Amino acid sequence: MRTIVYDTGALLDSEWRSPDFLALHDGLTRARIRPIVPVVVLAQAWRGGPQHQISRVLKGCDIIPDDQRTGRAAGVACGASETADVVNAIVVTTAVQYQASVVTSAPATPMT
Repeated sequence: MRTIVYDTGALLDSEWRSPDFLALHDGLTRARIRPIVPVVVLAQAWRGGPQHQISRVLKGCDIIPDDQRTGRAAGVACGASETADVVNAIVVTTAVQYQASVVTSAPATPMT
């Protein structure tokens, strides 16, 4: 069974009802695969109020806390990549730890 990690873009795709994401998530659910969502990803996507689609998706996921090992590895990843995006670094280090693939969304605008 393969392991999947969702990043913030994936959760936002669920809220925006992306047909591609919802089909992927429903397929994973049918295959009894529970994607991993690091708690910082949930914090970055969650804005309170009724976020029905994110709530529906989270029911089929495992929310994992961050720990010292993950924090240190994410810090090293930020240093090596010369970026300050800690959430993305935690997603990557979580994927490495679980030997998982990351599900993300494409940026809405081209990066310059």
